[in-house]
Amino acid sequence: MKFILRSTVLLCSILLFACGGKEEKKEGFSVERSKSTEISSETPAATNEVPASQRITLDEKGVGPIKEITLDPEINQAMAAEGEAIFKSNCTACHKLDKRFIGPSPRGIMERRSPEWIMNMILDPQLMVEQDRCAKDLLVEFNGAAMANQNLTVEQTRAILEYFRTL
Repeated sequence: MKFILRSTVLLCSILLFACGGKEEKKEGFSVERSKSTEISSETPAATNEVPASQRITLDEKGVGPIKEITLDPEINQAMAAEGEAIFKSNCTACHKLDKRFIGPSPRGIMERRSPEWIMNMILDPQLMVEQDRCAKDLLVEFNGAAMANQNLTVEQTRAILEYFRTL
């Protein structure tokens, strides 16, 4: 037993002395890094590109069954309340009113998109993503999170649109 212990200590000592004490110098390169405080030239402001969620495209109607819609100057409060209930039950998993979430906030959507575009996007988001430039850009901006088709009727979609008018 003592022999094994002494042999192990001796072996470790030899390895320790064999590995240490010799310095090797390797030539190479060095890199100095410093923290930059410059603003990247790739920001949307620098490239004059507005994110799709903030882009104003009121003249585009999108792709789908809704070709023309006329909104009354007065908001239909009963329809807006129905639209709010539908929005809360079907849409709040991905859309929050006051912030960006999985999808864009609907607040102010009526100032950025036409009523036809909004309804077509709700009615058939897959078709819109396939054929509408703004919908494609939104898909990219929101990391490929495609809007789910909720299989809503035109009347339910119109109620959601009326609710969006109140935001």
